[in-house]
Amino acid sequence: MTPRETILTALHARLSALPVTVLRGDVLPERVPSDGLLILRDGEPGDPEVTMSPLAYHYQHRAEVEAVVQAPDRDAAFDSLITAIGTTLEADRTLGGLCD
Repeated sequence: MTPRETILTALHARLSALPVTVLRGDVLPERVPSDGLLILRDGEPGDPEVTMSPLAYHYQHRAEVEAVVQAPDRDAAFDSLITAIGTTLEADRTLGGLCD
C-alpha cells in the first residue's frame, strides 16, 4: 500500500467512527440515510515540492468530504455533523503520525 493510500484509509477509518454513513469515492445515492452521509473524495496530490539534501518529495494533498443530511432541521443537523468532523480530526491531526 502506498503512503497516500495508507493516509486516505486512516482518514476514512477516522471518519467512519462518526455516527453517520461514510463512503469513499462513491456516487451520491438516491436516498440519504437518516443518520446523514459523508463521502470521502481522494482528491489529487498535485506536483511535489522537492528538497535536495537529502532528496525528498513533499506533497500537499487535499482530500474532500461531502456531507449530506436530511432532517426536519437540516441546518442544525448539518452544523452538528461538521462540528463532529472537526472535533474528530482535531483530536489527531496527523492521523497517528502518518501525515503533517
